[in-house]
Amino acid sequence: MSKRIFVVEDDEDIARNIVDLLEAEGYTVEHACDGKVALEKLRACRNLPDLILLDLMMPTMDGFRFRQEQESDPRFGAIPVVVMTADGHIEAKKQKIGAKAFVRKPIDIDTILGVVERFVAVN
Repeated sequence: MSKRIFVVEDDEDIARNIVDLLEAEGYTVEHACDGKVALEKLRACRNLPDLILLDLMMPTMDGFRFRQEQESDPRFGAIPVVVMTADGHIEAKKQKIGAKAFVRKPIDIDTILGVVERFVAVN
């Protein structure tokens, strides 16, 4: 069974590129366009993801609020999160929300694959 990655990203082009890349590497990938939709999908999910790639700046519900909600739910609060952002203060924000790692935008293919593989290797 392939490892599951959940991409929470509001930019459709970025999301599609990440989804296509990860699927080509053998991962099963789900996408949500903002934190609210992501929480709805997680709550309805039978097979939880092994890793969440999370944009911070999104409409409706940003990554900070999503992370608060995620951590408060015992069912999926422990799923590791990797922050994706163009913000220059990414290390401080990663620590603030308790993310395991971060990836700078624009996203480098080797960097994102390395970060994902560090947390979930395809068997």
